[in-house]
Amino acid sequence: MDWVWAAGVVGATGSEGEHDVTGLLLTLLVLFVAAKIGAEIFERLRQPAVVGEILAGVIVGPQVLHWVEPSEVTFALSELGVVFLLFMVGLETKPSDLLAVGRQALLVAAGGVALPMVLGYFFALHHGSTQVTALFVGAALVATSVGITARVLARLGYLHTRTARIILGAAVIDDILGLLVLAVVSGFARTGAADFRQIALTGLYAISFVLFMLFFGCRVMARALPAIDRLRIGQSVYLGAIGFCLTLSVVAGYLGVAAIVGAFLAGMALSEASEEIGLHRHFDSLSEFFIPFFLAGIGMHVKLSSLTNPSVLVMCLVLTLLAILGKVIGCSLPVLSLGGLRAMQVGVGMVPRGEVGIIVAQLGLGLGALTDDLFAVVLFVAVVTTMVAPPLLALLYKPEPRVLHVDEDATTAEVGIDIS
Repeated sequence: MDWVWAAGVVGATGSEGEHDVTGLLLTLLVLFVAAKIGAEIFERLRQPAVVGEILAGVIVGPQVLHWVEPSEVTFALSELGVVFLLFMVGLETKPSDLLAVGRQALLVAAGGVALPMVLGYFFALHHGSTQVTALFVGAALVATSVGITARVLARLGYLHTRTARIILGAAVIDDILGLLVLAVVSGFARTGAADFRQIALTGLYAISFVLFMLFFGCRVMARALPAIDRLRIGQSVYLGAIGFCLTLSVVAGYLGVAAIVGAFLAGMALSEASEEIGLHRHFDSLSEFFIPFFLAGIGMHVKLSSLTNPSVLVMCLVLTLLAILGKVIGCSLPVLSLGGLRAMQVGVGMVPRGEVGIIVAQLGLGLGALTDDLFAVVLFVAVVTTMVAPPLLALLYKPEPRVLHVDEDATTAEVGIDIS
């Protein structure tokens, strides 16, 4: 069934505007329902729902059923999904928690950038790529999609663990380091040189923004919330929190940092007051609506046709293996003092490339730094690393006690420690 054809039939009696709205609503319906069905199936199989939602995108997307095509609308919904997801994760993360693991998070981020970059660079050179192309392949492996890991840990009840805090802290630092790497590589691709003065300024702005929110964010919001609560509009604190989340996401974007970092910092600034004002109850339903578009959107970018070429398939498998090993080894070695199991939790938690890897690949293709085959390979790596991490995380965290989110209306049996 072709969804475009279906939309045309449904809206045939209306105006062109009605036709467009019907097609849009049908797109949202197909993606949302498919993602939720995939999540339900994988939950019943005792596997992370994230994988089911990504696979749903593969099935209804352009590679299998052709019901939904990636578009500006699906991309916008996907971005909103990951923004609200990271805001929710920020609500669970107090600044003191991140500061307690700051040194370890910095070392993890550095290892997770350096080793994948080197492995990707030499892999591409070995396959006859130019230096600029090799740099782009390396830059694509540097990326970490913390949204995937955060979703898994939140759903499984492990956000309270020390390793989860290390992963979140490392992911914020990783984004800044990855931004600087990408700026250098893009500069070489465009002009054969990089503007190191501009790169240094961008890095300074990004680091200053993160440190300010880390040390002063909670104090600022503690003073602002009472004033917001006195507003006469309904749900003023909830609406103020949404506005704050979107504001910091925009600020982060203008500073050259990923919007999700701003969303995470906004949630963290509200973390001290979140339980008192019940923000979780409000944002749970909002994030549960938007997040499936983020996950299914990743699945829609899978290029199954690239797997028909044996040489490209081999490159896909080898680079995926290097991408996994690069993050696992580079991120677990700095925290071996926590024990082998917890070091592996950190390493695997940094493995997913997700939408970040896809964006880097698209930038490389647009600049002519990546060939069509290498673009397909990097895209394959981004999606597969995103899909293999959740079940591995679930397995590695199984020995840890779970702490599920406390709802004010929950009974005693629904709150506290769960080791199922």
